[in-house]
Amino acid sequence: MIVDAHHHLWDLSVRDQDWITDPPMGVIRRSFLEPDFVAAAPEVSASVLVQTVCVPEETPEFLAVAASSDVVSAVVGWVDLTSAGVSDALAALVDSPDGSWLRGIRHQVQGEADPEWLCRKDVWNGLAAVGAAGLVYELLTLPHQMPAARRTVAALPQVEFVVDHCSKPAVGADPGEWAELIRSLAAHENVTCKLSGLVTEADWKSWSVGELRPYFEVVLDAFGPSRLMFGSDWPVCLLAASYEEWLGAAQELVSELSAGEQDAIFSGTARRVYGL
Repeated sequence: MIVDAHHHLWDLSVRDQDWITDPPMGVIRRSFLEPDFVAAAPEVSASVLVQTVCVPEETPEFLAVAASSDVVSAVVGWVDLTSAGVSDALAALVDSPDGSWLRGIRHQVQGEADPEWLCRKDVWNGLAAVGAAGLVYELLTLPHQMPAARRTVAALPQVEFVVDHCSKPAVGADPGEWAELIRSLAAHENVTCKLSGLVTEADWKSWSVGELRPYFEVVLDAFGPSRLMFGSDWPVCLLAASYEEWLGAAQELVSELSAGEQDAIFSGTARRVYGL
């Protein structure tokens, strides 16, 4: 039974998603609700719903979705890590009626202009509060932000970190520098990684499993199956592939692994990390 460790939902009648307004994003410029996800992913028995915008209202909405869903089993939400009140904000979410579904926090670090944003003192204080609340923190970073991520995970060994989308390598380019950085992150035992987002970092029209394989092999070697987990990044993946196409590609990538190793990537790692 597959666990999808990374997908999104949004309702444009409730809140705009200003990151999908450009014409190339047209295919996902509509609402995607929980029944849409369930229909798109019939193989999935449990999933992790991940934040999309940096506003406090979204997280309680997602917690309510998880509370009423047979599939959505955990939520990765958002709080302002730089706020002096971050611990109180986390406590309010955890103690809310649906707070038991909250398992992690994420911020769109990829959109921060400062490549050292993760190393700010107030951010580290916020990350420490996330760990103290018993939550994981998801690293949504680009390759040039990975040195700051590496210093952060080393400075906060008490916090569990998850790398989203393999930190978005430029698929098709020389993976050398990115590979060195991802291995340096994986050297820290408090870091796991999502096998997700690769198709949208490749050419949307012409990607192939063979083109994705070198990047998969790097994260597999760096993290091992016990610290690697499948995520669809649906509906963002629709820019390049249907749910079934990306799932099939991921299954092909892992096809030479043992049954136990495949189970770790498609279920076990996510169940452990998110307490499913």
